[in-house]
Amino acid sequence: MTSATGDRGGGQRGRRGEKRGRGRGSSRGGARPPLGQHFLTDRRLLARIVDALDAAPGAPVLEIGAGTGTLTEALVERGLRVIAVERDPVLAETTRTRLVTKDGSRGSAEIVQGDALALDWHALLGRERAGEVSLIGNIPYQITSPLIEKALTAPLPRRVVFLVQAEVADRLAAAPGSRTYGALSVGVQAVCRVERLFTVRPGVFRPPPKVASALVRLTPLAEPLISPGEGAAFRRFVTACFGRRRKQLANVVAGVTGRLRTEVEAALVGLGLDPRARPETLGPEAFVRLLRWSTSL
Repeated sequence: MTSATGDRGGGQRGRRGEKRGRGRGSSRGGARPPLGQHFLTDRRLLARIVDALDAAPGAPVLEIGAGTGTLTEALVERGLRVIAVERDPVLAETTRTRLVTKDGSRGSAEIVQGDALALDWHALLGRERAGEVSLIGNIPYQITSPLIEKALTAPLPRRVVFLVQAEVADRLAAAPGSRTYGALSVGVQAVCRVERLFTVRPGVFRPPPKVASALVRLTPLAEPLISPGEGAAFRRFVTACFGRRRKQLANVVAGVTGRLRTEVEAALVGLGLDPRARPETLGPEAFVRLLRWSTSL
């Protein structure tokens, strides 16, 4: 199981706070690991990550970013049926080699070499029903948001367990009105129950990154606040609102929708919302009401 550094989505800093450095050098001979990964090998920690899935033997699991296969191995040892995606061909082969001697009666693993963002996950899963599949992985910081968005695109999985940068975990689980609450918090909490399970210190990785990580568990709500068809529009709407987060809600919604402030104020009162509130004080359900009002105009 690995983490990867990069420079997209985080300025000149990427996964785990590392500086830009996505060299394609070999992972052998002591050179920098390919794609800037940090390898996780602590078996007790790997076991805790697998525990978070709460999956029964024989259950299907899609792993994102297999790395050297340490988490893949832990999943197989629990009797799970794993499809593991790894972008780097050297690491994909390393994982295949690690698992070749495993007892197939306990679990199984198929290693797919490819880009997790580009691959069709549902095609990989074949006949597996999406609601029965769990997702797991140690997610590169620079692609955390698009990976989570893809993971939470209908049909939703049974559960998502991702190891992410601690700062991202804080944002995912943030409550309205808190410093870290934002568009990511709202978008995910509208469809999932978010749990920040535990922090992972840098020293357990090899080589160690410069910032802490945290394990998050996302469990789809029995009744999501938005329908599958509203997902993309909801994310755009919420992102636009938080782009004006220091303004009063009436001004924010007027700017986003292009409607007159007087019209917006009346609508907000009718929706039970304070026109003077700030966007960061609203819960996900309030943003859903605002989106549906704006699309009904």
